[in-house]
Amino acid sequence: MFGVVFPDRSFPMDISAFSQIDPLHWLLDMSTLVGNSENFSFPPLFFPNPNLILSPIPSPVSILGAAYYDVREMCIFLLNATSLPPGKAIAIYVQAPGQPFLFCGAVHSARPSAVLSLPWPDPADLADATEGAIQISGAEAKIGVSIEDLGALPPVVDAGAERRIERLALRVGENLFNFMQSFCSVDGSRLVVPMDILDRWFKKFQEKAKRDPGYLKSFSL
Repeated sequence: MFGVVFPDRSFPMDISAFSQIDPLHWLLDMSTLVGNSENFSFPPLFFPNPNLILSPIPSPVSILGAAYYDVREMCIFLLNATSLPPGKAIAIYVQAPGQPFLFCGAVHSARPSAVLSLPWPDPADLADATEGAIQISGAEAKIGVSIEDLGALPPVVDAGAERRIERLALRVGENLFNFMQSFCSVDGSRLVVPMDILDRWFKKFQEKAKRDPGYLKSFSL
């Protein structure tokens, strides 16, 4: 029905890598991806041609030693045009330890594949909210997959897109604030900056971007 890949981190996996809860729901325990080397095992490799299913083999492209929240993206794809009936979609969710499921996105006949961001909550925020009661463990984090009515899903392409935009805006704002600190003065409870501070900051921003092609990308990581 569907397959998944964790970019740069796993081989392609088919539905057999998930535990089936009922005919419409599946779960992937993140400990299968971030477990230690003593109990780690790869799910079978999936290829569209069943004659090309290979035995699991170790690979340097794995997530050993990583934490579940380091796995930030997942590619999911339908195997063929008849995988889903009309009006249905495969929805993807993540669940951090002790937290509710968060919607990530979906694939359907009109959008048969997608690379989705996995919006894991910040572990530090979880610890603060519970005063350290939650022990972060890969075995407790899960990815959920379910077949649902397409019209009932949230009208978003990727649930992680909003978080990426917020993170980008925050980093750009921090960059501007740090630049302004070099030129500001204090007047009581107010910071006073030159009137052309935005123009000066943006010019410097553009110059750095031209010199370093990876500079802009660093704001969105």
